[in-house]
Amino acid sequence: MIGFKRIGLEDKGWMEELIAVADTASCNQNFTNLFIWADVYNQLVARINDYLVVKGSLGDDVKRYLFPTGFGNIRPVIAAMLQDALDCGHEFVMMGLLPGDVELLEKLYKGSFEFKQIRGAFDYVYLLEKLILLPGRKLHAKRNHINFFIENNDWVFEPITPENLDECSKMNEEWYREKYKPYNTGLANERRAVEKCFENYPELGLEGGLLRVSGRIVAYTIGEPLNTDTYVIHIEKAFSSIRGAYQMINREFASFIKDKYPHMLYVNREEDMGDKGLRRAKLSYYPDRMIEKYTARYKGAV
Repeated sequence: MIGFKRIGLEDKGWMEELIAVADTASCNQNFTNLFIWADVYNQLVARINDYLVVKGSLGDDVKRYLFPTGFGNIRPVIAAMLQDALDCGHEFVMMGLLPGDVELLEKLYKGSFEFKQIRGAFDYVYLLEKLILLPGRKLHAKRNHINFFIENNDWVFEPITPENLDECSKMNEEWYREKYKPYNTGLANERRAVEKCFENYPELGLEGGLLRVSGRIVAYTIGEPLNTDTYVIHIEKAFSSIRGAYQMINREFASFIKDKYPHMLYVNREEDMGDKGLRRAKLSYYPDRMIEKYTARYKGAV
């Protein structure tokens, strides 16, 4: 049985070291995401040789593992994960596999895994320059919303700092109160993760930006570099009553990223989790590529 532990800030160093080796553009392999969602998904971590292994559940008590990330011989790592599943009395299922991971598993264990594409887990990736310029007819509506926002508001963009972090957190609470529905467990789970993000913002090394209208915060976003050429957006919130606020915070923070990290080429805006509204919003920016994700279910040797 693998000696898993709860994820703590003290794990940031060794986990990021192993994640960096993969240089993946997938949002699953990111310390912040693993840390802030750990309570929601009951995620535990372990190090096996030079691989990070993550185990959790999606609220249905069905145990699943993330595909391991790191370097070296992966065979003994997969073997240890399979044995852990056997010892714990549950099936062996891995999530977050990229197409290359599927090919590797099929090569090493031909016919032993059943693979399934998970559309709701696909990452949406955009050219950074496109999010700044919003070129062409397809993005004309985005430009219109931004122009309306600029012309009708006394606004300013600010980076999130220790001085305005608490004020931004209060705006976030107001946003969730407006959206609250007692039956929406997905929104409640997201709120837990976002609150954990604010509570540990400096320690996680995050960056963010906010919009003020007449002094009041009406939108904010938080992210960080994901790999050598891709930036990931973890959170983006705006009051929907303020026309253009979402489009404006998106564009202004994209400009912030470009100024601070001239080498960055892409922005990963994470997955839609099967939510129809999120899917429409993410597709409306016409992603330049989608990062496909799969699950692998062990069915035994053939």
